[in-house]
Amino acid sequence: MPALDFAFNATKKGGVTVTGALPHPDARLSLNPLTLVGQEKTLKGCYLGSCVPKIDIPNFLELYKNGNLPVDKLITHRLKLEDINEGFERLASGQAIRQIIVFD
Repeated sequence: MPALDFAFNATKKGGVTVTGALPHPDARLSLNPLTLVGQEKTLKGCYLGSCVPKIDIPNFLELYKNGNLPVDKLITHRLKLEDINEGFERLASGQAIRQIIVFD
């Protein structure tokens, strides 16, 4: 959790640190309560972008169709279903971030 610790410590007085990562279930974060209270910081979790699918997905699709959401730039690899194990190997080695399975 070094990245979250760094982000919280880099947050200015009165600022908000938002984390969207899901750490290992056994992971723990150690915060100095004096920093939290004395600097009036906020630490907030965000699961899947706090999305409301019924509302947000149609909006995302419209943004993508209009060219205002460049999803294609976020994709590191495209793979076929039979190559799924290769995709998991890329994730484990840090060679890929976002991969999509292409069904032909």
